[in-house]
Amino acid sequence: MRVANKLVVVTAAASGMGRAGVELFLREGARVAAIDVNETALASLASDMAAAGHRVETVQADLSRPEEARSSIHAAAEKLGGVDVLWAHAGIPGPGGIENLDVSAYQLAMDLNVTSAALAAGEVIGHMRKRGGGAIVFTASVSGLVGSMWSPIYSAAKFAVVGLTKSLAQTFAPDGVRVNVVCPGLAETPMKLGFTGRSGDPAEAAAAEARMVAAVPMGRLCQPHEAANAVLWLASDDASYVTGVALPVDGGFTAR
Repeated sequence: MRVANKLVVVTAAASGMGRAGVELFLREGARVAAIDVNETALASLASDMAAAGHRVETVQADLSRPEEARSSIHAAAEKLGGVDVLWAHAGIPGPGGIENLDVSAYQLAMDLNVTSAALAAGEVIGHMRKRGGGAIVFTASVSGLVGSMWSPIYSAAKFAVVGLTKSLAQTFAPDGVRVNVVCPGLAETPMKLGFTGRSGDPAEAAAAEARMVAAVPMGRLCQPHEAANAVLWLASDDASYVTGVALPVDGGFTAR
């Protein structure tokens, strides 16, 4: 078990990649606290994990609110008795264009994609110092490595997360805390339609997905467990000399 007895916090944990990560960390021997805005989904996650023989701690929080983004980390740490690993996974697609930009939608995208990650890291570092080190993994995107003409705000936000990763990897190295970021391609998750379905037309959504898949050498979408597996490796001692890395999980999209 690669993270046996590790104390792991996952944000945006009740669905998609986050939920896949919770399941994987539990199977690999960790104790896990799941943070999410959706209380019903958190209860369903906890029930499903209990049925599988695992216990997951839950914390309901709206990470677009700075005070909740901060306090949720401490609530999770209290329930676990500390933190060894943080997967700061929260994010949303945000506005699809730049003309006539809806500033409130723009700000929400920045709050969830960038600010919540920065706040989580700033709050968790004290807990990790007490444990003698740890690992922080952020979620960015292939759109944080190459610009996206369809999602410029999302791309800007995820470039910021990659920059945050590379900066904090240096800042926190003396504390024994590694900081890395996964950069998935379009994934088969509930958030997919936030990118492909902005027009509300199912035919246009299908066409947009087909265009995106056609640009991937492996010819398919990322599956949630594939991103979670990358996070598990970055969080584990198998990656003990890996920090400041932006790891594509993209079927070869950024290898073009």
